[in-house]
Amino acid sequence: MKAIKWGVFWLLLAGVAAIALWQVAIRWHPVESQYPTQGPVIGAEQGEVHWPTLRAAGADFAYIHATDGDTDRDPNFAAHWRAAHEAGLRHGAIHTYELCRLAIDQATNFVATVPDHEDALPPAILLDFTGNCTDRPNLDIFIAELANFLEIVERHAQSPALIYVTREFDAEYEVTRRVERSFWLPRRLFKPDFGAVPWVMWEASDIRQVEGVENPVRWNVVRPNQPG
Repeated sequence: MKAIKWGVFWLLLAGVAAIALWQVAIRWHPVESQYPTQGPVIGAEQGEVHWPTLRAAGADFAYIHATDGDTDRDPNFAAHWRAAHEAGLRHGAIHTYELCRLAIDQATNFVATVPDHEDALPPAILLDFTGNCTDRPNLDIFIAELANFLEIVERHAQSPALIYVTREFDAEYEVTRRVERSFWLPRRLFKPDFGAVPWVMWEASDIRQVEGVENPVRWNVVRPNQPG
């Protein structure tokens, strides 16, 4: 009986510790003294967003999901774009690049969706195998298509794009080595340790809860001494 009681005690203690660690994890972000410029990614999955509260909670900027592939658009993009501007929060648009869709069609989708505001942050292009089609073009075809996409989108935005690329995607397509752009790299808790060039922005958490946003966000920091 005593062994059972001790077993229950340790299980309860482990449960309390797990809850405490989770509460720390969902609020963690890199310290502002090292990374003074920080902000979230906002899309439909974040639910309701009160932009003035988000800004007051420490967001210096936000990237907003706009388009996916050649036809899909985030249903909340226009409202978020307008509200971020009204709140005085710097903001940029994200396009999720699909490997099995033509670059020109994807660029057309982005251009038709995202206003060419002069005060907007550089457009961000998300390169990730997760949720992408299973067809993978060879390296030369992919690089050529991406170049076509970037030419159209950057002409529309009048700014070089920021490229978000995962470790797995970069390992296969060598994006950070073959494409001369600024890069946004993800790694949880620790600074990114991949890429052929230094990162400009780091996605440090994908579970942060922040005031003003209904659901958890992906939280990012800008490398100090970088523009934006």
